[in-house]
Amino acid sequence: MPASLLDAVRRLLELLASFEPELFSGDDCATLAEELGRTEKACAAGLVRAAARAAAAGAHQRRGYTNPVDWLARSAGSSAPQAREALGTAAALEDCPTTRQAVVAGELSLAQGAEIARTEAACPGTEAELVGLAKSSSLGVLRERARSRRLKSVDPEELHGRQQAARELRHWRDDLGMVRGVFALPPVVGIPLINRLDAETDRIRKTARRQASTESRAAHAANALVALCAGGGKGRANRADLVLVWERPGDGGEGTCHLVGGGQVPVSVARQRAEEAFVKGVIHDGVRIETVRHIGRHIPAELRT
Repeated sequence: MPASLLDAVRRLLELLASFEPELFSGDDCATLAEELGRTEKACAAGLVRAAARAAAAGAHQRRGYTNPVDWLARSAGSSAPQAREALGTAAALEDCPTTRQAVVAGELSLAQGAEIARTEAACPGTEAELVGLAKSSSLGVLRERARSRRLKSVDPEELHGRQQAARELRHWRDDLGMVRGVFALPPVVGIPLINRLDAETDRIRKTARRQASTESRAAHAANALVALCAGGGKGRANRADLVLVWERPGDGGEGTCHLVGGGQVPVSVARQRAEEAFVKGVIHDGVRIETVRHIGRHIPAELRT
């Protein structure tokens, strides 16, 4: 290891330890924060690259660790899952040279690099687009675009099957005795549930604000969940809980179907949902709308045919 690199790292640590923000102007601190942000991303990339090389060479064993994940977690002050993910990202970036270069330079974070590498593996040819997006947008925007690309690359029937298999709900008691939990639901049932929950939360929050309540929206959402589970609460009067768009070609084929806010779904799911839904038919040629018809809640015999 070149002594100059170690010396520079150690000198930076010394300077940061002695840094007093109150001695600088707001603009100076803003500039420093921006540079430190880029430096932090570059340091994180250097850390995982060095850790990956050390693990491949067995250096962790000479430090008393049988598992490189445990060694990295201890060195970086992270959890084992985080360390495992970091090492996995370092390996994945080797197949994405453009992303790797941006991460190494501190232009992208490891989280952004991982998202791009994951999407490139599932959808070859998307790397350049996502790198450009990541440089000009937030991690949340990148994740949304990347997820959309990945979901579109999977057959709707296969995707629906994966989502069904991945559904879960777990709950436990925390240190305060509160009941906590996490859940995962397929979009076709999760989105209407969340839409109703959001609507009831907004209703409760509006009432609470009139009463000068200072409780958070999260607290109001908890009340909304209890109300819905108890059979109370209402959805939006002028907005559907779930919107499925079924596009059928003029040649009589099955076409495609997607859930607004939830990605593509199998046509078979659209058929099932249409049995008890308000159906609106729109005939168009891709640009010009020819006919719009509100068919109603139940499917007439003509439409079934």
